[in-house]
Amino acid sequence: MASAAEQLASNLNFSAFAKAEDLKKRIWFTIGALLVYRLGTYIPLPGINPDAFAQAFSSQSKGVLGMFNMFAGGAVERMAIFALGIMPYISASIIMQLMTSVIPSLEALKKEGEQGRKVINQYTRYGTVLLALVQAYGISVGLEGGNGIVSDPGMFFRISTVITLVGGTMFLMWLGEQITARGIGNGISLIIFSGIVAGLPQAISGTLELGRTGALSTGLILAIIVLAIVVIALIVFFERAQRRLLIQYPKRQVGNRMFQGDTSHLPLKLNTAGVIPPIFASSLLLLPATVAGFSQTTNMPAWASTVLAALGHGQPLYMAFYAAMIVFFAFFYTAIVFNPKDTADQLKKHSGFIPGYRPGERTADYIDYVLTRITVVGAIYLVLVCLLPEFLISATGVPFYLGGTSLLIVVSVTLDTVAQIQGHLIAHQYEGLIKKSKLRGGKKAR
Repeated sequence: MASAAEQLASNLNFSAFAKAEDLKKRIWFTIGALLVYRLGTYIPLPGINPDAFAQAFSSQSKGVLGMFNMFAGGAVERMAIFALGIMPYISASIIMQLMTSVIPSLEALKKEGEQGRKVINQYTRYGTVLLALVQAYGISVGLEGGNGIVSDPGMFFRISTVITLVGGTMFLMWLGEQITARGIGNGISLIIFSGIVAGLPQAISGTLELGRTGALSTGLILAIIVLAIVVIALIVFFERAQRRLLIQYPKRQVGNRMFQGDTSHLPLKLNTAGVIPPIFASSLLLLPATVAGFSQTTNMPAWASTVLAALGHGQPLYMAFYAAMIVFFAFFYTAIVFNPKDTADQLKKHSGFIPGYRPGERTADYIDYVLTRITVVGAIYLVLVCLLPEFLISATGVPFYLGGTSLLIVVSVTLDTVAQIQGHLIAHQYEGLIKKSKLRGGKKAR
C-alpha cells in the first residue's frame, strides 16, 4: 500500500513538472496547434449556403456523416475547410499496413528499419492525397446536387472545393506530425481526440436541459453518469491489460568472465487491434443507410426498404451485425499488425527463448496460440463497450453523445498522453540526478 502511494506521489511530482521547461514548451505547442485546428473547423467552404446545408445535414446526421462529423469536431456539420478531417490519412495508413502484409516488396521494405519506414510513410502521404481527392470531388458533386446549397454550381466550384478540402486534410496531417515531433503525445490521435471532446459540453448541456424540462428523469441522468464512469474504468483496465510471456537468454562469456543469463518479458496487449474494429464496423453498417438517404427512396424495392429498416440504428439485427463485425475486425487487424513468426525469428536471432518451447516454429505457434486466446477476451471487451451505449440509446431514447468508439478513443489517447508526460518527467529527473552526481564528483576531485 505504501509503495503504491509513493508511486502515485512520484507520478504527481508538481515540483518536477515546474522545473521541466522542455516539457512545458511541448505542452504549450500542443495546445496552440490544437487551437489552430479548432479554428479551422469554423471556417466554411466558399460558395456554400450555410442554412441550406444545415437543413440537408440534419436529415443525414444519424448516418456515416454524423459519425464523421463527431470525429471532425463539427467541421462536417458546418462544411468547413477541415470537413474531411484526418480520416483519409488514417484510411491510407490502414491500407498501407494491409499492403505490407500482402506485398513481399513492401514487407521487406518495412524490415529495413528507419529508412524503410520513411519510404512507407511517403507512400502513405501519396495515398492520403489520392483518397482525399476522390472524397473531396464526391463531396463537391453531392453539394451541387443539394437543393440551394451551392450558390453558383459548376466546374469552378468543384475545383475550389477539392483544392480547399484536400489542402485542409494535408495541413492536418502536417499539423499532427508536428505535434508528434515537437509536442506531447501522438498528433493524429490528439486531433481526433480534440474533435470528439469539443462536442462534449454541448451534449452535457443538452442532457441537463432535457432533465430540466422533464423529458429525462433525474434517476436516468444519474444512471447515465454511473454507466459512463463504469465504461471508462472498464476501458482503462482492459487497455492496460497485458499477457506477459517470460523470455530467457542463455549465459554468455565475455573474455574470461561468465555472465548470468537474463530474463525479460514479451508483452501482448489484450486489445491489440485498438479502436480500428469499432470504426470499421460502424462505418460499414451506417453506409447503406447514408447512401439510401441521398438516393431516391421512392423507387426503392420493398425488400430493400425492409433490410434498411432492420439495419436501422438500435435495431436487433444492427446490434448483431455490429457485434459480429467487431469480433471479425479484432482478429483480422490483430493478424495484420502482429506477426508471431517475425517475433519468434527476432527472439531466435538474439538467442532468446520461451521456456519449454524450441526457438523458431514452436515458439511462433505458442505465441499465436496465446495471442488468439487473449484476442477473444479483447473482442468480447470491445463488443461490451460498444454495445452498452447502443442499448441505452435504443431502450431509453437518451441522446448519449459518447458512444463506445468515441470513449475508446478519448480514454486511449488520454492514457497515452499521460504516459508520455510521465516519461518526460522521469527523463528530466534522471538528467537532473546525472548533473548532480557530476557536480559532486567534480567537487571531490578538487
